[in-house]
Amino acid sequence: MSVLLSHTHNIVKLNADFVSWFRSVAPYVNAFRNKIFVVAFGGEVVADGKFIELVHDLNLLASLGVRLVLVHGARPQIESRLNEQKLQTTYVRDMRVTDAATLQCVKESIGRVRVEIEALLSMGLPQSPMANAAIRVASGNFVTARPIGVIEGVDLMHTGEVRRVDTAAIRSRLEQGELALLSPLGYSPTGEIFNLTLENVAAETAIALKAEKLVFLMDAEDAEGRGKKGSGCAEVLLPRELTVDESKALLKKDAGEAAQLSDDAQLYLPFAIRACEGGVFRVHLISRHVDGAILQELFTHSGIGSMISKGPLQNLREARIEDVGAILQLIEPLEIEGTLVRRSRELLEMEIGRFVVVEHDGMIIGCAALYPFPDEKASELACLTVHPDYRSGGCGDALLKNIEGRARSQESRKLFVLTTRTAHWFVERGFIETDVSELPKVKRGLYNYQRRSKVFVKQI
Repeated sequence: MSVLLSHTHNIVKLNADFVSWFRSVAPYVNAFRNKIFVVAFGGEVVADGKFIELVHDLNLLASLGVRLVLVHGARPQIESRLNEQKLQTTYVRDMRVTDAATLQCVKESIGRVRVEIEALLSMGLPQSPMANAAIRVASGNFVTARPIGVIEGVDLMHTGEVRRVDTAAIRSRLEQGELALLSPLGYSPTGEIFNLTLENVAAETAIALKAEKLVFLMDAEDAEGRGKKGSGCAEVLLPRELTVDESKALLKKDAGEAAQLSDDAQLYLPFAIRACEGGVFRVHLISRHVDGAILQELFTHSGIGSMISKGPLQNLREARIEDVGAILQLIEPLEIEGTLVRRSRELLEMEIGRFVVVEHDGMIIGCAALYPFPDEKASELACLTVHPDYRSGGCGDALLKNIEGRARSQESRKLFVLTTRTAHWFVERGFIETDVSELPKVKRGLYNYQRRSKVFVKQI
């Protein structure tokens, strides 16, 4: 009997965890539907057989209504082909000099990789994530290119850069439910072919399509952007979140110090910056070695890689009526444990104008409310709450500072708070414990002697 009860308990817990997880994912599903994601990956993903795992995740994204544009590379395949032909490669500023013989190897290698990708995207094996999948792949001359020309006295010949992306053609394919596949080749109006980099193609395509997201799958060993093990250098880990300005500062700092970013981070970060400045909403750098990395990055709030945005993801603002549901969800656990007084949705809707919230990438992670007592030049700080995952990031201090400023603007001279569990936090920020008799008369009449909340006051 005890074994049966234990088994039942485990099933109930597993189901509860699944329901909780599914509910947490739902907002992302709604937000991503019909949005364009550009996903860029090197030829290593295909060469080492990892692409089949990525295919399953891409199929899931497509089934959720995400419009996908894939940009593939072929560097290891090109290197292998050049070695077979015993051709030497010259680089200028990390760009391959592409002469006629090299270009032939580039075309052959990229053609093989593209065909292999198309074949894997066409799988429909039963009892697999690709069962009943109907992913149609569109590829073609979507990218017009131009020659890079002469750099440092060296003619790069058939090495080029993106000149224009045929967004109308790509959008047409996406609207028909197809997946667009772009290779690192570009074509000129005169019929020439140019060898491009996948980073250049991915960034310019994302900008041209006004993509919601650009995702680079790095060859880094882990989600933090560390390079291959045994590289022998002290590497700087990429933060989970970076603004464009922070990314530029990191690259500048990296150039002058012994501890450096991984090779992949140095390669992709400039293009992430370029994409964000060009209007792409978010750029994600994630490790290709982590199974399901793209799903973990896109469908969890904390992510697994590094996300670059043009400006800060976090802002403090006045609450709006549409925030009521999120605020209720935030404060509910504290109400259940008795830390906060219960507030009904109706009451919160009536008092939403008294609240300020901290929003992080579209998610409400903190809130606080201000209740003025003008006759006694006092104000109450209430419902100060921060999501557990963000309590070490200074959100509480930011909310308190904002509330203090609002109270002063309303000519309050003191700010008071009633608390049962967080006395030390307020004491550390200049509040002094006082007696209930020091409360404004109206508030004193509403004091709940059963809760026995402690009263703290701060002169402002």
